Amino acid sequence: MRFPSRYYNRVLSFSRTQGLDYFCVAGTRSNSTGSAGERNAAADSDRSARAVPLSYDVFDGRGTETPLVFLHGLFGSKSNFQSIAKALVQRTGRKVLTLDARNHGNSTHTPFMSYEAMANDLTNLMSQLHIGKCVLIGHSMGGKVAMTSALLQPDLVERLVVVDISPSQTTMHTGFPSYITAMKAVKVDSDIPRSTARKQAEDQLRPFVKELAVRQFLLTNLIEQDGHYTWRVNLDAIIKHLDNVMSFPDFNTSYLGPTLFLGGGNSPYISSEHYPEIQRLFPNSDIQYIPDASHWIHGDRPMDFINSICTFLKS
Repeated sequence: MRFPSRYYNRVLSFSRTQGLDYFCVAGTRSNSTGSAGERNAAADSDRSARAVPLSYDVFDGRGTETPLVFLHGLFGSKSNFQSIAKALVQRTGRKVLTLDARNHGNSTHTPFMSYEAMANDLTNLMSQLHIGKCVLIGHSMGGKVAMTSALLQPDLVERLVVVDISPSQTTMHTGFPSYITAMKAVKVDSDIPRSTARKQAEDQLRPFVKELAVRQFLLTNLIEQDGHYTWRVNLDAIIKHLDNVMSFPDFNTSYLGPTLFLGGGNSPYISSEHYPEIQRLFPNSDIQYIPDASHWIHGDRPMDFINSICTFLKS
């Protein structure tokens, strides 16, 4: 693992090989007896592990190298990476896929949400598309899905890029709980132009979501259905499982493939406090920062973001 000059002037380097004790998603219930609460919890675990269909876009490249797969963050969608995907097809010649996570975009809504379940969704889609290996690139929540996938199914992931997130608790850095509460309270008139509906929703969000960029990001989820406006994200499922989304599963194994942690220079989501856990789980990793970028690196500094990925692919 190479530490960034932001903290250590890149004087330390770690490389180790170790056996893998693979961790699998539990998908079967025990036949042993237990309390009603235990049985219900086991049933919930069963259902959450079942893969759901995901919406995706494919940007075809002419090359035969391993495809790139992008995973968006909380309240994002596959469209967040559309321009990035097109640029990477031109730069690398590789096929690029962008996915909507469960309860996001055009993907299936389900009451259950966990990183193991979302990793299972990805594995199922890759199998359906006959993709045996990919370069996995995930931002924020998508970065945690990508890390979970690499730790659960290392043979599926040739290389891993984790964008502005670490395998740690992230609640302290986000206002998502208050955002969700504000979104659930929004009331928009029916049968009005989309621009008017968006303004109504933004006016109601403004007292609770102070940053314009964040409001605009959340408003990408406002859609019209049969003359009525609604949120395309499953707010009920997200708020129910928000603690899990803000945390990260426990693993006693490591992913040994090449890994890049790419942080925003102005973002607190990857700090020196996270380095030991990153080193433990991803020993063949490099941590880099893009100057003058916030949590949404690909939006703030798209060319630097693309260049970093292209350099990593060649390393």
